[in-house]
Amino acid sequence: MKVVLKVKSIILLAIVYVFNFFPIKHNKIFLLSYYGDHFGCNPKYITKYILENYPKETFDIVWAFNNPDKNQSLHEFRVVKTMSLQYFYELCTSRVVITNFRTTDLYRKRKDQYYIQTWHSSLRLKQIEKDAQDSLPIHYVDMAKKDSIKCDLLLSGCEYSTKIFKNAFWYDGEIFEYGTPRNDFLFQQDAAIKKNILHKLQLPQDKKIILYAPTFRKKNSLDVYDLNYRKVLQKLEEHFGGEWILLIKLHPHLVAESEQLDYGEKVINVSNYDDIQELLYVSDILCTDYSSLMFDFSITGRPCFLYVPDLKEYLSNDRKLYFELSELPFVAAQSNEELIDKIVNFNHQQYLMELNQFLLFVGSFEQGNACEQLVKRISKVCYGREEKKVYETA
Repeated sequence: MKVVLKVKSIILLAIVYVFNFFPIKHNKIFLLSYYGDHFGCNPKYITKYILENYPKETFDIVWAFNNPDKNQSLHEFRVVKTMSLQYFYELCTSRVVITNFRTTDLYRKRKDQYYIQTWHSSLRLKQIEKDAQDSLPIHYVDMAKKDSIKCDLLLSGCEYSTKIFKNAFWYDGEIFEYGTPRNDFLFQQDAAIKKNILHKLQLPQDKKIILYAPTFRKKNSLDVYDLNYRKVLQKLEEHFGGEWILLIKLHPHLVAESEQLDYGEKVINVSNYDDIQELLYVSDILCTDYSSLMFDFSITGRPCFLYVPDLKEYLSNDRKLYFELSELPFVAAQSNEELIDKIVNFNHQQYLMELNQFLLFVGSFEQGNACEQLVKRISKVCYGREEKKVYETA
């Protein structure tokens, strides 16, 4: 098996070597999200901004997917299958390469290419990269170090993230401090957007929603996801009013295992839904644990609860944290009983005050214009100047 993989790797590197002699197309942008898993995260929202604001001929957009058939509805740009011959051709001849995760050795960056690393969170609670090196696989650490050398631009959501990147990302290049592209979406206030998302989810328009979106554990154990859905929903209806439903979105690592959980009435598994930002957009409350989603959701000013029944074990076995939970504005509970008590006694005004203080402390860059600022930079890279938007050329 090792021999077969070695031979395959040599063949793929030879293909890359050949394609790296082909001319680069000055306005071609190559995008990849979570290694081709789906159309999502920061690369998606950068793409949407370009499509909505620039003439079609301005940029040649190419997306790579592991399963292009799942994305047949995406007609506004070209799609290729990861690891195909076309994939390597497009990657090697693109002026700009954008991804939200680490690239592998099969991306041999060319001198005239511009590689933008968006990462996949605006701020994180869990320690990352060099700060968490002891808990990461050796091959990943090696890949991450090489990736950082290739990188030309790294996006940051706040001053605190910039400090983390400078210390932990094995990167000393430019950090783009304009916020997180995918979070621009959460600044929009449009009833039609919410209505459309609820329609896609086949959810009623008149219900209130709590989203339970915990992160994964090292061994992909499901035991810790023991939230008392029935009791939580009951107390939400008593304290906040209205009729509530609970959406559960497990980490992408756990989609296959998500069907094993016992959900019950008014609980809907949306783990297969690709766009977490859309789920955040329609949710009245977020419940998570150590996920960076809490920082994305803070933009909305809506309540966020942290359910962390395994806090001690997590700190010992998974990751250390950048903050003590007591330093966060989010309400934390280590048992179902404590969570119920925190829901019943939740004070929204105090929460907003603490949230605003926290955002000032971390120095948030989020203003809803990250995509705009980044695409201006991409225009300069591709054209040596800023290209005009659609409405400016009308």
